Amino acid sequence: MKKCDYTLIRSRRRSISVEITPDLTVLVRAPLRCPLSEINAFVDRHREWIARHMDRQRQHLENHPEPSAEKERILRERAAALIPARVAFYAGKMGLSPAGISITGAKTRFGSCSGKNRLSFSWRLADYPDEAIDAVVVHELAHIVHKNHGPDFYALVESVLPDYRERIKLLSD
Repeated sequence: MKKCDYTLIRSRRRSISVEITPDLTVLVRAPLRCPLSEINAFVDRHREWIARHMDRQRQHLENHPEPSAEKERILRERAAALIPARVAFYAGKMGLSPAGISITGAKTRFGSCSGKNRLSFSWRLADYPDEAIDAVVVHELAHIVHKNHGPDFYALVESVLPDYRERIKLLSD
């Protein structure tokens, strides 16, 4: 396998990390004083992981290209109509009350739950099957009770959607 080109960002962190950005850039983060030889060795050790995730990201971009203005408008309308209704349905089922719901243009995450229990969902989620949308909705609602991804969090999610793990896989095509 050939040498991997990457973008290096140094900061006051303690460890080295690698990520694949949505535009297929290999981004390596490293401590300020970390020797370049150590960074290169880290990247070399993770070549297979990098190649696998580059392929996965390439496939994702093929399956979900940046939408045209018209498709974005349609997805925004679908998200605005569908997601609040799904939140209301599952919130009632789970006995929870989010502080609010917003539809955003987030590109890197489908949903989030703030510390004040406000839920946000990307309109991009509307491009996926309803089963996947419900999985994200239940996931974010569960964060009202559990602000982490521990065993209790997943027990709550799976008590509502026993097939949660299969549904969430629909988001990673």
